[in-house]
Parts: sequence; C-alpha cells; structure tokens
Amino acid sequence: MDSDVSIAAAATPEQISENPPDTVSGTTSRRYNRWTQNSTLEDYSLRYAPKSFRRWTPYVVATTALGGIAYLADFAIGGSIAISNGFTNALIAILAAAVVIFATGIPISYYSAKYSIDMDLLTRGAGFGYLGSTLTSVIYASFTFIFFALEGSIMAQALQLGLHIPLPVAYLIASLAIIPLVIYGMTALSKMQVWTQPIWLVLMVAPFISIAIQDPHKFSRFTHFAGNSPTGSAFSMLGVGAGAGVALSLIAQIGEQVDYLRFMPDKTPENSRKWWAAVLSAGPGWVILGAFKQLGGAFLAFYIADSVGLVKADQPIQQYLAGFRTFAAPVALGLATFFVVLSQIKINTTNAYSGSLSWSNFFSRLLHWHPGRVVWIFLNVGVALALMEGGVFGFLNTVLGFYSNVAIAWIGAVVADLMINKPLKLSPSYIEFKRAHLYNFNPVGFGSMLVASAVSILAYFNAFGPYGKAFSPFIALGIAMVLSPVLAVATKGRYYIARTDDLPEPLFVDGLPSAATLTCTVCQEVFERPDIAGCPFHSGTICSLCCSLEKNCHDQCKSRSAGPVDVAMPTVSARSAPTQDEQKD
Repeated sequence: MDSDVSIAAAATPEQISENPPDTVSGTTSRRYNRWTQNSTLEDYSLRYAPKSFRRWTPYVVATTALGGIAYLADFAIGGSIAISNGFTNALIAILAAAVVIFATGIPISYYSAKYSIDMDLLTRGAGFGYLGSTLTSVIYASFTFIFFALEGSIMAQALQLGLHIPLPVAYLIASLAIIPLVIYGMTALSKMQVWTQPIWLVLMVAPFISIAIQDPHKFSRFTHFAGNSPTGSAFSMLGVGAGAGVALSLIAQIGEQVDYLRFMPDKTPENSRKWWAAVLSAGPGWVILGAFKQLGGAFLAFYIADSVGLVKADQPIQQYLAGFRTFAAPVALGLATFFVVLSQIKINTTNAYSGSLSWSNFFSRLLHWHPGRVVWIFLNVGVALALMEGGVFGFLNTVLGFYSNVAIAWIGAVVADLMINKPLKLSPSYIEFKRAHLYNFNPVGFGSMLVASAVSILAYFNAFGPYGKAFSPFIALGIAMVLSPVLAVATKGRYYIARTDDLPEPLFVDGLPSAATLTCTVCQEVFERPDIAGCPFHSGTICSLCCSLEKNCHDQCKSRSAGPVDVAMPTVSARSAPTQDEQKD
C-alpha cells in the first residue's frame, strides 16, 4: 500500500464527508480528517502494520525500541527498593523480577513481531475478545501516564536544580517538550533514538567507571547498606517480596517495546538471525539493562545517602550530580541536568506514543470514534501532568506496588495463552485481531485476568497476611497462568473465533503475511490483506478500523444466518479460502 494512503479513521461528524448512498448496499462512504490520513502521524495506530510501511531494518527497529528504555525511573526504583529493604533484599528482588519479566516478554515479542500488531491487538486475539481487551487498554494507558508522570517528575527535578525553574513550571515544561516529537511517530522517533543512544550510554556508565577507579571499596561497602530496612542488610522474605512487587510494575514495559517491534520486517531464511537478535534484545532483553540500572540506582542511593540523606537519595538528578562530580566537578551540574533531560525525553516520547495508541484503541471500540492518534497524545500528557502536579513521585513504592498486581495479571493471562493454550491447541494457532472475526468477550483471558487481579489486590490489602501482601504480584501471575488453560478447556476454546475468514485471498502466503491489497468498501482506501475482512452489512470488503467504527451493523456478520460474502476483487486473483494450516505460519 502506498505510504501516502495511510490509515483511515473516523472523524467527528463535522469532519466526515458522506457520499450519496451506494445503490447496492444503501450505505454511505466515509471520509476522514487530514491527521488520520497521514501515515507519518497516524502510524497505523489501530491496525496491522503493512509490509509497505515496515521499511526499517531489524537493527533500526531494535535500536529505536531500546532507546525508549533510557528512562531514569529504574534508578529511582532501585534506589527506593534498596532504601526500604536493604542491599540483600533489593538484589534478590530486582533479579527475581527481571527473570519473570524476561520470560514473559519472549512470547509477546515474538507474536507481535511475527504478526505486525501492537499489544492491544495481540491481547484481543490472545484470549480477551474484542471488547474484553478494552479493560487492558486502560491498564496499559495507565502504565504509560503513570510512568510519564514519574519520568517527568525526574526531569522537573533536574530543571529545578540545574536551571532554578520552579517545580510546577518545570512539570509543565517536561510535559509540553515531548509533544512535538511524538506527533510524528516512528518516523521521527527512530531517528532521535538512534542518534542519541551512544551519547546516553556513555554518560550513563561514566560515573560508575569513575567511582570504580577512584574508590573501588565503595562497591564492597555497598553490600552492607541497610537503608531504612528493619532487618538491616540481612535477608528477609517480606523484604524480597515487597521489593519484587515494585520492580514487577515494569512488566507492562513489554507493551511499549512491541509498539516498535510491530514494525519489524518479515522473518525470512536470509534475515532469521538478525530478526531473532533484534526481537530478543529489544523485546524481553530490555529488562537486562533495566535490572542493571536498578542495581545502579541502588548503589548510587547508597553512595550519596550520607551527603543528601535517604529522603533524596533515590532522586536520579542527585545521584548523577554526585557521580559526575567524581570526574567533571566544574561542569557536573550542567552535565547531570543535560543527561537527565536527555534520558527523560527519550523515554517520555515512548510513554506518550504508546499511550496514544492505547487510548486510540480504547475509544474506537467503546465510542466507535477515532479522531486520530495525535488527539490522544494530549489526553495522555494531560493526565500525566496532573499526576506530576499532585506529587506522584513521593508515593513511588505505593503506586507501583499496587499497579503491579493488575499489570501482571493481564500479562500472565496473555502469556498463558501464547505459551500454553496455543501449543496444546486449546486456542487458534494464529492471532486474530479483527472485530469481524472475534467474540466481544472471551472468558479465557478476560476471566483469568479479573480473578487473578481481584485475589492479588485482596492480598495486597492484607487479606492473606503480610506474606500475601508482599508476594501479591506473584499470586496474580500464578492464578492467571493456571486459570487460562483451565478456562480454555472448560469452554473448549469456542469463544476465540466468532466466524472464520471467508475471503478468497489467504492471509498468509508461503508462511508470510500476504501483501495482496484490497479496497475497503466503506472508506475506499486500499489495505493489505491481513487488515481486511468480508462484511455482509456493506456487501463487500471492510478494513479493520472501519469495521471497529461501524455503529449500525450490530455484528450482523457473526450471526448464524450470515453466509459468506460474495466479493468481486479485481486487484487480486481468486484463491481458495485460507485453511487453518495456512494461517499457522
């Protein structure tokens, strides 16, 4: 598809120009506003990313995805965990959370890159159903604006210390500075992340190298750091559980990684090694660097605790100011301010970008309305700004500890479907994301997440004692992983696919998504085959977004009386309908 033809999305009534009724179907054609017709702005926010748009190499996609994890909240989280629970508990908690996040990230990254879809579309087909995934869209959107607020607070602290800007004003600057970059999506972000990554890496590790050269004994003394822990630096199961719960709040970060991985080129025998290296490094691999950053934040909190006090020891600007003073004292404040601002721009562009995708998906399904991804950037940034002004950074552990229960229940249910249900043939082997082919609710994933979230939240609020509270995220993960296959067996998998694909052109050709293009009957735009379904209501083909925005069909295509759609397709040759074996890979 021509990149200028872009994604089509419904605008507000005054933005839609309706053509005269079609003489066959009696329906009208839909026209869209300019924002939604610009692929550079829209970035296929609600649909499959077509081959024609996925023009980046695996290296560029991976670098762009990894550029988003330049955030310094890891340093704040690591410092906070160490201050609250001591060195030993912090070390075990961070490593345990990293293992869980890495393991759960592998299948999500693989399926997203393989089918070129984002986290929301993946969730739809992985056991939640078309409307069932609206709840996870809110969970994911919450992740993006909570962390936007935390990262923005860190940036504002740097602006206050380095440039003497009042904190409320700094919050506003930290928010508004992100918007121009995010508007242009992957096209702008890929360039920004690739060019700034080497600078960021050098500045991040420089203080640790300097301290190791000048005072190597600091690292051995760090192992005795007690912080405010009631058990000092000694091991405590409660301390490990509490620390891991905070670290596990980052499990939803995999959603932001796959928002970029969906732009991976198709995997072929020629690029297989590079493809896998990119998917694993930029998908689950983000947590390896993330864990090192958390441990680095714990160390720097110990390093500056005596000079700034434990209250400020988890602030990255304070940590890096002290670190840069070890080798660049005259310019340490300016260098620390620059590093923090650069880091927070790199991550908050990702937070705002992913948030705009999530809100787009949510409102398009719930209200059948999509004014364009750009509009939801402002909503996401606005909510984050309100949290910043409300002092969310001061409640870091509480906010993240509670959030991790819901986030891990969602991720656990998705992973269970991908890793257990599909190999056991309890669910379809492929990912179906289109409304035309999905039930509104699938009890397998949706039910698993609700039960797991409810039980773990009860545990978090001490319903099962102090150990239940400390390990509530692990309770959520365990219940979701077990309950998903149980419900899949109980329902016999019947709530995954509401109707089979009845178009002649197959979704897959030689194991790769078809590049054949079809015209949407409603918007008259051309889209690649994986984004198209047959529509009896409009008596023709329909793109996934027009299908989502249709208010009047009442899911006619999924009624028992609806037969195959007889569609004339002059742009493609007729072929037999895709079998399930063709759709597997």
